[in-house]
Amino acid sequence: MNTAVDMVSLSTPVKHFVGQPRQALIDGRWQNAQAGKTFEVFNPATEAVIAHVADCQKADVDLAVKAARRAFEEGPWPSMSPSQRGKILWKIGDGILEHLEELAQLESLNNGKPIGVARAADVPLAADLFHYMAGWATKIEGNTIPISVPYTPDAQYHAFTRKEPIGVVAQIIPWNFPLLMAAWKLGPVLTAGCTVVLKPAEETPLSALLLAQICLDAGLPPGVLNMVTGFGESCGAPLAGHPGVDKVAFTGSTEVGKLIVKAAANDLKKVTLELGGKSPNIVLDDADMDLAIPGASNAIFFNHGQCCCAGSRLFVQEKR
Repeated sequence: MNTAVDMVSLSTPVKHFVGQPRQALIDGRWQNAQAGKTFEVFNPATEAVIAHVADCQKADVDLAVKAARRAFEEGPWPSMSPSQRGKILWKIGDGILEHLEELAQLESLNNGKPIGVARAADVPLAADLFHYMAGWATKIEGNTIPISVPYTPDAQYHAFTRKEPIGVVAQIIPWNFPLLMAAWKLGPVLTAGCTVVLKPAEETPLSALLLAQICLDAGLPPGVLNMVTGFGESCGAPLAGHPGVDKVAFTGSTEVGKLIVKAAANDLKKVTLELGGKSPNIVLDDADMDLAIPGASNAIFFNHGQCCCAGSRLFVQEKR
C-alpha cells in the first residue's frame, strides 16, 4: 500500500522504538545528552509528536569526537584486516534486510514518504550499499610509480602510494532520504577504516538511530560509529568546526555548505559537499514521448521533488 503509515498501523517493535526516548550513541553506548534535554520529532503527515530524541550540543560533540579519535588511534578498526572489515559491513547489510519492515515504517512515519517506496527502494538500497562496500574493503590498493628524472638518467627509483584512512570523519545528512543518506555516508568511510561522528537531520533521525544499533549488532567496535542528534547551530556547527575532526562530509543546502567550508577552513579539514543543484532534463526531436513525458515528470516529482538531482529544469527542442 503506497500510503504513509500512522501510529495505529505500526508494528510492535516500531511502537516500542518510538515509545522510548532515543539517546545518542557515543563510544558504543547509548546515553542521554549531557544537558539532559530532548527535542520532539514529528510525523509530517499529521504534525503529531512521534518520539523524543536527545538534544546534543557541543559537550556531546566533544565526547563523540574524542571517542572516535580514541577508536581510530587505539582501537582495532583501522588495523583490522580488510577481509574482517568487509565481513562486518556485509553483516550490516544483512541486518538492514532483517529489519526491513521496521526501517520502512520508521522512514514513512518520520519522513512522510510512501511506505511502498521505503520498502522497495530506500531500505533495500541501503542494504545493497553495505553489501557493495563490503567487497571494496579488500580492493583499496596503492600504486607503484616509475620515476624518470632527466638530471639522473641512469638512476633507478622506487616510488609507491599506500592508501590510509583519513581519520575521524564528521558526517551531516539531510532529511529527504534519511536512511539511504546515512548508508551512503557510512559505507565508504567505514570500508576505508575511518571512524565517524554522524549527525542526522533533526527532522528525521529515527531510521538512522536504528541503523546505528544494527551496526553495533553486526560487530562494529565501540567508538567507530558515534551518532549525535541535534540542531544545526548547536550540534552540527560545533561538529563541522571541531579540531579533532579530520574530514567533514555534508549533504544539504548550498547556504549551509558555505558555512561548513568556512568552519573547516580554520585547520584545513578535508571537505566533501553534496549541495542543491538545478539539474536539467533535455528532450530532443527524436525522443520517444511515451517515455520522455513520464520520465520528465518522475524526475521532478519523485520523492515530492526533494532529491539532490531533481530535474528542476526542462529543455525541449522547439518542434516538440
